[in-house]
This record gives sequence, C-alpha cells and structure tokens, in this order.
Amino acid sequence: MRLLSFLRAPAVGWRERFDCGGREVARWFPGHMARGLKDMKKRLHQVDCLLEVHDARIPLSGRNPQLQEALGVRPHLLLLNKMDLADLTHKSRIVECLEQQGVRHILFTDCLKDENIKKIVPFVTELVRSSPRYQRSENIETSMMVIGVPNVGKSSVINSIRRLHLRKGKASSVGAEPGITRAVLTKIQVCDRPIMFLLDTPGVLSPQIESVEIGLKLALCGAIRDHLVGEDVIADYLLYTLNRQQQFSYVERYNLTSPCDHVETVLKSIAMHLGKARRVRVLTGTGDVTVMAPNYNAAAVDFIHAFRKGLLGKVMLD
Repeated sequence: MRLLSFLRAPAVGWRERFDCGGREVARWFPGHMARGLKDMKKRLHQVDCLLEVHDARIPLSGRNPQLQEALGVRPHLLLLNKMDLADLTHKSRIVECLEQQGVRHILFTDCLKDENIKKIVPFVTELVRSSPRYQRSENIETSMMVIGVPNVGKSSVINSIRRLHLRKGKASSVGAEPGITRAVLTKIQVCDRPIMFLLDTPGVLSPQIESVEIGLKLALCGAIRDHLVGEDVIADYLLYTLNRQQQFSYVERYNLTSPCDHVETVLKSIAMHLGKARRVRVLTGTGDVTVMAPNYNAAAVDFIHAFRKGLLGKVMLD
C-alpha cells in the first residue's frame, strides 16, 4: 500500500516510477533468519505480550507477516520507532491504514529522546491484564518478546525502557547494521514496578518480500545489508524518492547547483564535494596511465548514511 500515492500530487519533471531492472529479492533473505523465527516460536510460551518494533518511515511496508502468523496468539503492541526521522504530517492516516490491517495498538517512539518510551510499560501492563495469560496465569512478573525486521531499533527500545525504569545502562548491543542480534537472548529485566522482563530477538525479514520496491525501502532504512542490494541502487532509489517528494536539501548539503534526477551525475558531484577520489589505471597507446576518478561508491555510502541520520530531512517512504 502506498500512503503517499494519494496524499501527495506527483512532482513534475521527475521519474514517475523507479526502474527495478528485473531484480530478484529472494537472495536478500539470509538463512539464519529462518532459524531465528523457529527459536522465537519455541520461546513463545514464556511471554505474555509481543512488542513489535518497526521503522516509522515505512509504517505500511516490510512488516513480516510470518511473525504475526506464528506469534499472533499473544497480545501485540506495534512500536513505530525512529519517529524523529519520519514525516508524520499524515500520522492519523497512517494509523487508520494500520487499523484496517488489523493492528489495534500502536505507539510512535523515538529512542534518542525517549519520546513515548514511558508509555510502553503501562500500555503493556493493561494489555496483559485484559488478555488471557495462557500457561502463565500464576507468574507474578510480565514478560515480553521484542520482534521485528532487522535494524529498526529493537535493542535501542530495550535499552531505553531499562534506562528509564531501572536507571541502568545497555543490556543489548546496538548497531547501525542489520544483524547485530543473531539469537534469542535470555530474559532482560527492564522494570521493577511492575516486574517486567524482555526477550530480545534477531531481526527476521519475510522470505517472500512483496515486491522489489518494498525491498528497496527496507534496504534504504538499513533492514537489508547494503552490499546485498548494491549501494549504487539504494542511492538511486533514495534520489528518486527525494525528488518525487520535492525534498531537495541534498542540493545544499552537497553544494550542487540544482536538483538532479540522474544518480551518476549526483554521485559525481557528491564525490567531488567530499574529496572522495580513487586511482584508476587507464590503458593508452603509450602505456598505462594512472588518473584520479570520482569514488562513486564512497559518495553513495555517504548519501545513504546522511538519509539514515536524518540529515536530508524527514521522509515518509510509504
């Protein structure tokens, strides 16, 4: 579902669709994710509630349906994290679309500023209180399993809850690359009043990503490792998205003369602005000559990371 398709008029002069070039998304699914889902099913009897974390920039795309199918017997709260990076102008419409998909409980969160993090414990407490506690009715403590696709901030959410309620430091490793958490971990206490524990889990993508474009959205948000898709492809999709939404802050950031829809031209300008060049050997009639050429890959990496840090403005990809 494309939220922006009817909330924004198409920009004039830019590509109206992204050429996916016949790419296949099947090879973007690492094998360890299937094992992760299997392990999560085994631990389901130990939890009272599921805390699903997803990226607020793609609220309608990329959530793993297998997680809901396999783990849907427990109460469920969806956290749309990294809200500080998302354009939430049409937040009410996002919530409406999710409710139409059957998602009843939604919170938007920001772990950097701990925005809405304090609401999680009372929200979960009420959910558990009003739901049957299968096989856990005699347990005093509440236990949650944190689920979601890779690199949406699951470990950051755990650490934020723990910091707010226990005044303690990190219990889960956090990183900018997907796949930091590779196995279902032991219980982590995050609150003492009420007593509450969390199980951190590895990010699990759907093995059948709905479309190449949804795969590109996931990759742009860091849920799929860059090298599996290609930094140049991700950068091109980012440029396409920014231009379509008339988000031209990249022009000023990289000292371009004007917006441009050709990724090679933009990456060349970015490389020149950053001073990123590499030596290239050129065969001539008089022998090999080494020349300096723009490092397009380094430029693409910087462009992508600038987006992920929010340096190119707040963006909604759905």
